[in-house]
Amino acid sequence: MNASPAASPSSDHSAARRALFWLHAQTADWLRTEGERWIYVLKAMLAAFSALWLAFRLGLDAPYTALATTIVLALPSSGMVLEKALHRFLGTLVGCAAALTLVALFPQSPTVLFLGLALWVALCTGGAAMHRNQQSYSFVLAGYTAVMIAVPAVDAPSGVFMLAVTRVTEVGLGILCSAVVHDVIFPRRHSRAVMRTVQARYAGFIGFCRQVLEHRITPAEAELNHLKFAADIAALESGRAAAFFEAGHSRSQTRQLHAFNAAFMTALTTFYTLHRLSHRMRAAGEGPVLALVEPMYAHMAQTLTEELTPARLAQMRSALTADIALARAQLAASATLERALLIDFDTAVELLERFAGNLADFAALYHGLAQQKRQQVSDPGAYSPKTPPAIIAASGFRAGATLLVTAAMWYWLAWPGMVNAILMATIFCALASSSPRPTALVQQVLIGFLLAIPLDFITEFFMVASSDSFFPMMLAALPLFSFAAYLSSGPRWAGVGIGLGMFSATLVVPMNMMRYDVESFLSSELSLTMGVVVAFLMFKVVLPEHTMGHRGHVAAALWREAQNACSKGLYRLKRRFDNRVRDLLSQLNAAAGPAPGAETRAVVRQGLTLLELGHAVIELRQLLAASHAGDARDSLQAVLRELAAYLDAPSRATGETALQAILDAGSAIRAALPDAQHERRARLSTALTDLHSIYTSLLDQLSTGDIRAA
Repeated sequence: MNASPAASPSSDHSAARRALFWLHAQTADWLRTEGERWIYVLKAMLAAFSALWLAFRLGLDAPYTALATTIVLALPSSGMVLEKALHRFLGTLVGCAAALTLVALFPQSPTVLFLGLALWVALCTGGAAMHRNQQSYSFVLAGYTAVMIAVPAVDAPSGVFMLAVTRVTEVGLGILCSAVVHDVIFPRRHSRAVMRTVQARYAGFIGFCRQVLEHRITPAEAELNHLKFAADIAALESGRAAAFFEAGHSRSQTRQLHAFNAAFMTALTTFYTLHRLSHRMRAAGEGPVLALVEPMYAHMAQTLTEELTPARLAQMRSALTADIALARAQLAASATLERALLIDFDTAVELLERFAGNLADFAALYHGLAQQKRQQVSDPGAYSPKTPPAIIAASGFRAGATLLVTAAMWYWLAWPGMVNAILMATIFCALASSSPRPTALVQQVLIGFLLAIPLDFITEFFMVASSDSFFPMMLAALPLFSFAAYLSSGPRWAGVGIGLGMFSATLVVPMNMMRYDVESFLSSELSLTMGVVVAFLMFKVVLPEHTMGHRGHVAAALWREAQNACSKGLYRLKRRFDNRVRDLLSQLNAAAGPAPGAETRAVVRQGLTLLELGHAVIELRQLLAASHAGDARDSLQAVLRELAAYLDAPSRATGETALQAILDAGSAIRAALPDAQHERRARLSTALTDLHSIYTSLLDQLSTGDIRAA
């Protein structure tokens, strides 16, 4: 019996398969864009109404607190949700403890109690401004949670403990629902976003280096690129912190990401110094030196067009060694160049070799992360943001003053609804303190509140009032909260969505004993909106220039970091200096927006010049720590003294004194070179390179008049 031929697929099955392929192709782009936003809305609503249902079932006093918590914790990835949830819970616990303590100390003294609350809010807001990450959210919560517990207890201090317990329970319920929903249902892992950031950083930096080496980018464009790279460094650290809370992220990956960030900063600084040297030589018309180093630039640029495997990087370094040997042979065979030109050539060669090594380290760390290989790296320390002290103090003062101003309005108006205004003003003064554009943030939230007024009224009195059980009530409120979640899922209208969601959670959600009172509803609307208006006005009126990323404060802080490079202890000083300068530039980038003005670009130039100078100073100090007594060592110490004097009291006179000390030190080091052993000769050559970087940086400042007023 012959075997039956294999059944061919029917035309119906083929048509169905083609239809499925067509549907997938047509919806693929939508799923990556709008589809993700609607999945986010779905998860946010599931977490919100799950928390609300449980709050009703448990008989909690304020079910809307659990729902509001899920709205605040609705974030794009599960790692971000878990990270913020932890800090929200810790901040709530600390805030409740602070409220209990203050009420216990001053139960019959409202004035002293408000002064204590103002001091506590000021300290917490200052802490939030200082950290500028999710840890800052713990400080914000600790501040305004104390206000939320203590202010309602002014007239009934005996009930403060139950208020605190209820608050912790309701917030904890919202946190639990958000964590479960966002981590289990269609989870979006932040570690993937971190890897996309790493890949984009690597590709962007390699492309930038190639453009510079091929002279296809202007100095102004290079400065703006450095500003964006500074923001990327901060963004990667923020993403790494969120990914740490996900199950697949290990401690070794954290160390690798720290090392990747550190290697990137090192390579970027070396390359910037090399670029500045090349630009100076071109501006000075140093044709003979450029003719010698241009082939090295061209060969390195060619290498950067290919994949940077270890073998390819080894070939690049070998080719660079051969180019340097050929250039030195040409120098020996040709007429003697001026000493200044020889110094420029030696400095360029030193920087090229250093950058090649930095690039190899950076590429190795990238490939380890991209291929998910565990690498043994020494922990270089995490990138840590640091805010100028004046901004910290101003943020704390503004928040404390806001609380006292609204408390005085409460006393003067004798309006019970003013309690809501106190809470809203305090909350948004604290939340916006870490923003580079606080008035814009509060303005967006205010728009959300104003948009919510008619929508909430319609939802409350025409839809929710007709519901006779939980599920009809949920269907009545779902369009409003879904709209708020959709707005908050995009960066452009996120503040509006948050304002709409928070306002609606406070007003629309029924209580266990619901009263539909139009007068009370309008009073609450007015007081909540008034609180946000007060926060907006306080940012406009009270120390408006003392906000995150203000160029005047950034410029002053950059100068202080250069002073620290001359005086602070050497242990990890280079890493701390690099971190802080990059963080200040990141603040400047966030405040400047997409099109930085001429004044902002001037601060960027100053910051990059001080970065170059600071690295050279730190390297000189490290060389001095390992050197023996002698004329060369004495001359380098004189350079550091005069440079510190210039940074402490910047003027043309102190600058010229420092320049002369650098010239004297260069002569002393060149005199010591012929008799030096190989190891000491290498250190002396490095010292000459650093002296040259400092000299040209000072010349730039003195020639352009870019000297900070003493």
